[in-house]
Formats: sequence, structure tokens, C-alpha cells
Amino acid sequence: MPHITFVHGIGNKPASDVLHRIWLKCLADGGFDLVDQGVTSRLVYWADVLYPEADTDVAAYESLLESREEGIDASGAAEAPVPKTPEERAFLEGVRGKMTAVPAGAGEAPPPDPAAASGPQLPLERIPLPWVLKKRFLETFLRDVHHYLFDVEATPRPGTTYRVQQEIRRRFIDALNEPEIAPPHVVVSHSMGTVVAYDCLKRVGDCPRVSGLVTIGSPLGIDEVQDKLSPEWRRHDGFPSTTLETDWINIADRLDPVCGPDPSLANDFRREGRAVVADHLVTNAGMWRHSVVQYLRRDELLGELRRLLGL
Repeated sequence: MPHITFVHGIGNKPASDVLHRIWLKCLADGGFDLVDQGVTSRLVYWADVLYPEADTDVAAYESLLESREEGIDASGAAEAPVPKTPEERAFLEGVRGKMTAVPAGAGEAPPPDPAAASGPQLPLERIPLPWVLKKRFLETFLRDVHHYLFDVEATPRPGTTYRVQQEIRRRFIDALNEPEIAPPHVVVSHSMGTVVAYDCLKRVGDCPRVSGLVTIGSPLGIDEVQDKLSPEWRRHDGFPSTTLETDWINIADRLDPVCGPDPSLANDFRREGRAVVADHLVTNAGMWRHSVVQYLRRDELLGELRRLLGL
């Protein structure tokens, strides 16, 4: 029986079972009902590693409420970490610079320069949302990705402490090791979930093999993220050949602020020098293009997912 392992992205989320149901509904709304097709699935849930309690505003995750923090993956009141080492400072400043020209500690974003209106714009600057929302998203992204890649010790609730990367890795590996899973087995990951999936498939020695990998709205094209995945990651041979049996499909929107700086991954994750990742550029609707609700309904994703599952 075909199986999918989902991995969610940044920010606080509803409870695991609720979020899983939302993802399944999004696929069904796009025309691919996993239950009807006999596809089993599990969600790797890690929001509780960084956030004290699940978000109860479920409706905000089921629709496209771009005026709400939940609608742009920014709930949970996360704050960007204060760097403790030169390496952390370089990472945070580098990633921030890829996503916005507004420096850390700045207030309202400056108005667009009319003289530069026809030139390239940075992702957050070209999204017509209030800066307070975009800033909250940026802080959330920087905090969550930093804490994972630097394996920070986090205490989301009194009496509960995790090493972030180690705990999330454990959950991902446990999900892949479920005894009832039979191939084809495809991993579908969004946002920071793509970093988790790649990190485990490429850098964890006992990671089980999977049939296929789908990355959605991925920050893996960002240089600073790639640097933290070294030495296992190498541009000419970054493909996780040992654990990935067939294809890696990458779905990206150029106006998605997370993957917008470098939406194509084929050139950065080669297999013995050959470009093998299949990049699909899509166009999501509205102002906030990073929403998994939109990505899971794209024909490009649904078609590739059916193919990987043999349906």
C-alpha cells in the first residue's frame, strides 16, 4: 500500500492530528483524495519542540487568511535569536539579507524606491502586506531554522527540554521506520520541513530508504543553509543517493519569500555532477505564496505525487 510521510514547515501549528487532516483535505480539494486512493500517511510533527502549545485557531490554517499571523506561518510569537558566535551571526545576517533589505532592529520597512521599481526586488519587499506581519514571519523563520541547524537546546514548556535537531531527527527517522510501511514510500515536505527531510536523508547514517522526495517552498537553495549541511552536502554531489531510490521533485513559486532567493535546486544538489532534481515553478494565488494550502493543490505537485506513488 503506497505511503506518504509529511513534514510541516516553520511556525506554530494546530495539533498534529488536526494539521494532518488539513494537509489531506488540501490534497483532496486539488483532486487527489489519499484515503479513496488507498494511500496511507503520517505527519512528522515538530512544532511542540519549539512552541509551548498548539495553536487552536484552526480556521486560519485551512484558508488563505493573509492578514493573520497564522495565515503566513508566523504564529507563536517567535523572535530571531541573538547570535552567540561569529558563525551564528554570519548565518543570521546572511539569511536575513537574502530575504529582505531591512536590517535587524529596524522598525517599519522603508517605502519602495520608485526609481528601482522596474528592477529586481527582494522577496519580502515585493509582498503587499503590512511590515508587521512580514517582520513576524521573518523572525519566525530565522529562529526556527537557526535552532534546527545549530541544534539549540530549547525549553518550550517548564520541565521539557529538547536538543532541537536531535529531537526532530529522531521523530523523522521513527516515522520512516514504521513497520507497516510498504513501498512506494514518498516524503512530502514544506518549508523548513524540507531542511529536516534532506538533513536526515543525506546526513543521518541509519536513515531508512524512501522511494521519492517532494520539497515544497524550500529554503535549501540558500547558501547559508547549504553551508550548515556540509560536509555531507556538496554542490556537485549533494543528491541523497544512498537513501533516495528514485526522484526528487521540487515545487517552488518565485514570489514565495522562502524559496524566492533561489527557487531551483537542480544546480545545487547534483548527483555525481549531473543535474537530476526536477524543478517545477508554479504560480500560487494571492499575496502570500508560501502557503502549503496553495502548494498542495497545484497540478504539478499532484501529478508528480501520483507518479511517484504509482497511481
